[in-house]
Amino acid sequence: MIKKKSGNKPDLGTAPIGRLLFSLAIPCITAQIINVLYNIVDRMYIGHIPEVGNAALTGVGVTMPLITAISAFAALVCMGAAPRSAIFLGRNDKETSEKILSGSFSLLVVIAILLTAIVEIFGQDLLLGFGASASTLPYAWSYIQIYAMGTIFVQIALGLNAFINAQGYSTWGMATVCIGAILNIVLDPVFIFVFGMGVRGAALATILSQGVSALFVLWFLCSKFSYLHIQKKYLKLDFRILGPCLALGLSPFIMQITESLLTISFNTSLGRYGGDLAVGAMTILASVMQFAVLPLQGLCQGGQPILSFNFGAGNKERVMKTFKLLLICCVSYSMLMCLFCELFPQVMASIFTPNQELIDYTSWALRIYIAGVGIFGLQIACQQTFVSLGNAKTSLFLAVFRKIILLIPLIYILPLILPDKVVAVFLAEPISDIVAALTTTFMFYRYSKTKLPALIEANKSTAQAAEAAQKADERHQEELSQANAHA
Repeated sequence: MIKKKSGNKPDLGTAPIGRLLFSLAIPCITAQIINVLYNIVDRMYIGHIPEVGNAALTGVGVTMPLITAISAFAALVCMGAAPRSAIFLGRNDKETSEKILSGSFSLLVVIAILLTAIVEIFGQDLLLGFGASASTLPYAWSYIQIYAMGTIFVQIALGLNAFINAQGYSTWGMATVCIGAILNIVLDPVFIFVFGMGVRGAALATILSQGVSALFVLWFLCSKFSYLHIQKKYLKLDFRILGPCLALGLSPFIMQITESLLTISFNTSLGRYGGDLAVGAMTILASVMQFAVLPLQGLCQGGQPILSFNFGAGNKERVMKTFKLLLICCVSYSMLMCLFCELFPQVMASIFTPNQELIDYTSWALRIYIAGVGIFGLQIACQQTFVSLGNAKTSLFLAVFRKIILLIPLIYILPLILPDKVVAVFLAEPISDIVAALTTTFMFYRYSKTKLPALIEANKSTAQAAEAAQKADERHQEELSQANAHA
């Protein structure tokens, strides 16, 4: 359990690192795993729809670029804003933290309205560009047409939940995800099979579940349980406050938005060389990769408030101790996940489809696709620490480097070189993962030895000055109270 300071403020500056990290990370990991269920449970049920399951599953897979893009805009606003909010908390500046929170809420609402309009108007054309065929487009459009109506719920639930975790309330953050995911699991079979709505039922179950999660997040951030609150007086968009947050959020935004480009690249290439069967396998591989990556993101979310707060407070020892523990945990998990997928690929594939031909096809492809995940823990631990420390430029470069500079070009280049075109497409993933992980690790090592110590020292001076000013103000208020009492 995390200790609290006065005013319900989490104690991120003095609690033991190991216990604090795991008390924050375990709920975040749980939330990330459960969050996977939003889309994976849909796919599991959709893949088992009688007669049309395979075509429906492939069609929903084609919608993933749009779904990922919607989530990416929540990351753009809040995955940069939440760490900056925690940094200002470390500097004893609650007012600025609440300005960031309230402004982010307003910006999420504006973005949600724009995204909904774009998808509803141009959705079918976008799906065709993403690799939908004549047989899969009806299922893809039926799903995304309804899903887009719940965009505002997705933005609020995913975006503002980052502020709950950034304060150190990871158990409440987990509850936000659990409420929606459990409701989704219950509603999916009811809408898909009982009401006979098919893929439209899956989409409706998802947006209703996200709506409940969004209401829960808003309630918490306006309640006495949260240290930071959404303040009406700060709802006006102020890009002097939000601009640096968006700059920092570009890294996680690009990481997610390029997933859309990545899915498009994989689907179009595999559709060309392997047909609908290869695209269906890619839908399953993307789901397995979520199992590999999202728990790592949960670990990093647990470490983010500790890193950001202590970076803002100028506590170098706690920053480095947290990073080292985070790195060990991330690498250990990524190694275990890679080993399991290499040994038991059919187990993973059979979760998503009963079709033996698709299971066999996916199994050999998974062994290739997942091969670089073993050292992916290095990549995500270092890159997410750059975000937690407010280093927008480096985190942005690393996000671009892995997917845009390495992976997407390799998807198109390797089939020109290797005789087996489908194997060449799948092979692009592990090559990119390994090169990016080694590059990111080297860059973080240099940063930690050169620039980081000076930045921490500067933050230490700022935090000490703010604390001294706060204590002086408290003494002044106490003296005034005593003088009024004597009078």
